[in-house]
Amino acid sequence: SEPGRKGSVGLVGLSPSGLEAACQGDFPDLPNTHSLRSRVAAMSTAVKLKTRDARSIRFQEASLDIWDKKSRLTAKDGTPIDRSMDDTYKRVARALADVEREDLREHWYEQFLWALRRGAIPAGRVTSNAGAQQHKPATSTINCTVSGTVRDSMDDTLGKVHEAGLTQKAGCGIGYEFSTLRPRGAYVSGAGAYTSGPLSFMDIYDKMCFTVSSAGGRRGAQMGTFDVGHPDVMEFIRAKREAGRLRQFNLSLLVTDDFMQAVREDADWKLAFPVTEAEVEGHDTGDTERFVWREWPGDGGYVCNEEGLVLCKVYKTLPARRMWDVIMSSTYDFAEPGFVLIDRVNEMNNNWWCENIRATNPCGEQPLPPYGSCLLGSINLTSFVRDPFTEESHFDWAE
Repeated sequence: SEPGRKGSVGLVGLSPSGLEAACQGDFPDLPNTHSLRSRVAAMSTAVKLKTRDARSIRFQEASLDIWDKKSRLTAKDGTPIDRSMDDTYKRVARALADVEREDLREHWYEQFLWALRRGAIPAGRVTSNAGAQQHKPATSTINCTVSGTVRDSMDDTLGKVHEAGLTQKAGCGIGYEFSTLRPRGAYVSGAGAYTSGPLSFMDIYDKMCFTVSSAGGRRGAQMGTFDVGHPDVMEFIRAKREAGRLRQFNLSLLVTDDFMQAVREDADWKLAFPVTEAEVEGHDTGDTERFVWREWPGDGGYVCNEEGLVLCKVYKTLPARRMWDVIMSSTYDFAEPGFVLIDRVNEMNNNWWCENIRATNPCGEQPLPPYGSCLLGSINLTSFVRDPFTEESHFDWAE
């Protein structure tokens, strides 16, 4: 209590035994001991929280706002069609079940609805677009895709922009590899000019994504991957340092085992690009200072050997560790580019015998082959915890 004041006592500083003594009236010179006992009893009751099932906890305002803006189905005039979150579950469950045989549809509708109500969470495109064909027929339930191989020609490069625009209009994210395009300054015989390089074409894809996404309620998502052995790789690594450039992209380097070995051995690393028969006519392709054999995607009419390796012309040579330092500093300072151990990805891919992976979905967690796609989803594991925050807490594996 404060000096000179009567009728009050500071409970905060009391030990448990002191608090008990106060409750038992062991301070006869203090008035209102009964009132003090009542307050302490109320305090001890207040801190005893009743344990509840996670599903009984109300959604936060932020969760409801995300559902309302991203997942809730509305009419053209903004009138809600999904009146509640459970209506969204029912719409999605019905759409998923309707692809089954007619006599099984009701069974699977109940199964899907049961799962959705208990913590199964399909990703955004499924929740937003499943069962919504009447209101937005051009949308997709696929979350992520990877473009077909962007081949080194004006026709194919711009054709892939068209495909990507339609893909993003449907609500899907998309990834591409751009190291299939010849380096800046390379001669283009058909045009009689020199190319501006793959980064300038990435700028076109970037503006396409910005334009398409601005017409809808969801920002577009893109991943751009690039081989660590391409002559323009340093420009790719530093691309995000330029203000406003490639802001509709996540960027990732395709890092090979050979490059990592060169880093370990403090060796030089050759930056090279494939050549055609016409480009090497009259040259000694056995000169290892000017040419190297490497794995390369696609069938761009390049010189190949019996092992399937592609002949590449060396444009420049850099110390591997210097490149490594630039990659690490750029990732630290700008969070770009990402790091994909592409040889390991293909080694561990169960479909290695029929596909060659060179890109990922926009977030980078799912490597995919050309024209591959993936559906995403999650499970709210907290909804399966029983008697939380007690000695009897356990996970309901049966459910």
